[in-house]
Amino acid sequence: MRRIPHVADGLFGSNGNFTVYGNRERTHIMSTTNRTIVEIHALETTAAANLNRDDTGSPKTVEYGGYTRARVSSQAWKRPTRMMFRDSFDASDLGVRTKHVVEILGDRIMSRDPEIGRETAIGIAECVLRDGAGIKLDKPRKKKDADDNADNDVSQSKYLLFMGNRQYDQLTDIAIDALGTEDPAKTVKSNKKTIKQIVMNDRSIDVAMFGRMVADDTDLNVDAAAQVAHAISVQAIEPESDFFTAVDDKQDRGDEDGAGDAGAAMIGQVEFNAATFYRYANVDANRLNDTLGDVAATAKAVSVFVRSFVSSMPQGKSNSFANGTLPDLIVVNVRDTQAVNLVGAFERPVEPDYVQHATEALVKRERDFDNVYGITPVKTWVVRIGQDTEAADSLVESPSTLKEMLEGVEQVVASRLNQE
Repeated sequence: MRRIPHVADGLFGSNGNFTVYGNRERTHIMSTTNRTIVEIHALETTAAANLNRDDTGSPKTVEYGGYTRARVSSQAWKRPTRMMFRDSFDASDLGVRTKHVVEILGDRIMSRDPEIGRETAIGIAECVLRDGAGIKLDKPRKKKDADDNADNDVSQSKYLLFMGNRQYDQLTDIAIDALGTEDPAKTVKSNKKTIKQIVMNDRSIDVAMFGRMVADDTDLNVDAAAQVAHAISVQAIEPESDFFTAVDDKQDRGDEDGAGDAGAAMIGQVEFNAATFYRYANVDANRLNDTLGDVAATAKAVSVFVRSFVSSMPQGKSNSFANGTLPDLIVVNVRDTQAVNLVGAFERPVEPDYVQHATEALVKRERDFDNVYGITPVKTWVVRIGQDTEAADSLVESPSTLKEMLEGVEQVVASRLNQE
């Protein structure tokens, strides 16, 4: 083993301690920091696809390093990542992101007490959310040709509100109790502090992970523990266009005038591209634990986020392109310094073979940062397929399976948080 200085403090750390490195898994003689940040780097080669469209229907792009690159926005990948949380957590541990907050609360009130009519339930739900929680509500714009008996008159929040299912359950309790009093509206207003606290104390896993922003009431904000970058292609791309036609089955069979005319009943075009993407995200485990207040839940949530992020796929035009792929390479680091996006490895577009050269560039970029800035990870895992990703083996003793990596991430995060 050799000694490497840590974070530009000379040979020794600022407190005179040094750190021993071995095969990129660092063993602290005395830890320099108790931060625990998990970062995910992935190289993923997609099929021909239109994963994420702009306002014209074209695949999103970005100019990077002087070249046009394919791009998938962070929002487009965050939603499928968050949806996969449903496979790992009970609904009570998760939240709902919607404007239909009054309708959701009203339905829960009626479900709890079927004798409460819909009009009463919606009325008290509005009161609890508006007068109690301070959430701004507004009547939705009436849709064209909508009937007057539909739920068009139910108020909605002026913004998408991300709130936990447990919060809805607790607000349901307050609403039903208020209905049992002589003046429900007055009862709600007298419990305003309690209601506001219920919404503020949201410990839903996905709310804690992805955050909540309420512009007109910052007390309701929840700092996101996860950061997700826009994915960009490692190579320069030129968008392509698919001209397509659709044939009328009945006309093609000769069942009407113009029999045997197999001409198209519809024509159109869709743009697409195919690329090897660099994908990056990180999770601040300390911040997540501050919100959740449970080390085991935090460690599991981090592991689930890693799995969901690398396994998910935006669904843009998925039926037309069947673009479900998985990464060629995944590198997961646990750092105690700061998160580092390695996208600079691809400022100069890589040449074919894209996966091989992108892997080599990524590994070089990480080693350069680690050596120059003294930020070698506490622990690294590599999950990879094929010979083109072999260069990543230099980051670890041996590659892992996805299952082994996820178990390792959960154990390391739990161990470090328990030492605080």
